[in-house]
Amino acid sequence: MNQWLAFVGFIAVWLLILGCSSAAFAQGEKTNLGGENQTFQSGSTGAGAGGNHTATAANPGRADGLGNPSLGGEHRPLYRLRPSDVLEVTFTVAPEFNQTLIVQPDGYVMLKDAGPVVAQGLSVPEFSKVLQEAYRGYLHDPEAAVALKDFERPYFVVGGEVGKPGKYELRSDTTVAEAVEIAGGLTQQAKHSQVVLFRRVDDDLMEARLLDLKKMLKQRSLREDAHLRPGDLVFVPQNTISKIARFLSKPSVSMYMNSSQF
Repeated sequence: MNQWLAFVGFIAVWLLILGCSSAAFAQGEKTNLGGENQTFQSGSTGAGAGGNHTATAANPGRADGLGNPSLGGEHRPLYRLRPSDVLEVTFTVAPEFNQTLIVQPDGYVMLKDAGPVVAQGLSVPEFSKVLQEAYRGYLHDPEAAVALKDFERPYFVVGGEVGKPGKYELRSDTTVAEAVEIAGGLTQQAKHSQVVLFRRVDDDLMEARLLDLKKMLKQRSLREDAHLRPGDLVFVPQNTISKIARFLSKPSVSMYMNSSQF
């Protein structure tokens, strides 16, 4: 009898221990599920999201690794008005003041009734503000739309011993060798071992660079071929150039362009 009671007690204790272990395991499962749920909520955004975490952009002002001007990314500078540019001005409530303006060589435009104002060097939005200020004495609300109708395209000039010397539009990435081909190629008298690239430094100064186009073409290696910039001047001489300064004034460049000087 005593042995039976001892056995029953042992079974009771074993069941109690087993019940406690199951409860602890269930509590652990609940804790883990709760932890997973908390992790999911903390990674959410919007109303009802759990946790104290907030979503932030890794790179403000950039989308998919690319610059976005509207979000503060990089952007190209605005075009600046130059002589001979043509502007069309349209007033919202005063069509009698509508006009077409040409930027003069001195940088001014002549406004109808309001007189001359400076335009050269300004962007179109900046010129719009100047226009509004100029007409405040004539109109109560001088709102006007300004459109750039015509402007000087980027260009390069090729002179000397080429088939068709002249001024050409710089529409894409162009090298000196390509510019010579665009200008009709070399003549039989061309001294193309000393092609000169003149590049504007400022309004009064030009930089000169000698290129051995003959060597580049012979070796079929155009790594040293220079890429043109707007306003560049390429000159192919007829005779050997004994000496040329690195920097020259614009009048001096016109002397080099005369092949009779060599």
